[in-house]
Amino acid sequence: MSDLRELYQEVILDHSKRPRNFGRLDESNRQAAGHNPLCGDKLMVYLAVRDGVIHDVAFQGDGCAISKASASLMTETIKGKTEDEVRALFGRFHDVMTKDDAADPEDLDKLAVFGGVREFPVRVKCATLPWHTLIAALEGAKTPVKTE
Repeated sequence: MSDLRELYQEVILDHSKRPRNFGRLDESNRQAAGHNPLCGDKLMVYLAVRDGVIHDVAFQGDGCAISKASASLMTETIKGKTEDEVRALFGRFHDVMTKDDAADPEDLDKLAVFGGVREFPVRVKCATLPWHTLIAALEGAKTPVKTE
């Protein structure tokens, strides 16, 4: 199991140091801000949604390794998915992060790397902030999402 944990740590560090889809998305038609006051994470999520499908996504901001890696993997995962698929994925991801009886994290494919975060409750907000911000962008929220 320690080999798997090391692999997960490597994936998180890689996405934190070299985040994918990082930057402003000029053609976005939906966006939202998120802030984790406890950790200091701040980010913006930008979406280009057409006909209910996420055609492009990006994020920018500053945060801890878990927050950045979560945003990076999230953006890779949701491109090309419908809004309904993204909402369902958010639900599964959130359950794995917050519920003891949640489904196996391996059901989340690449996102399974965050399965161990649940062991550190303070870090759960770091991992879920990008996802809550994503949902706020889908819903057209005008005020920043906060994880308080």
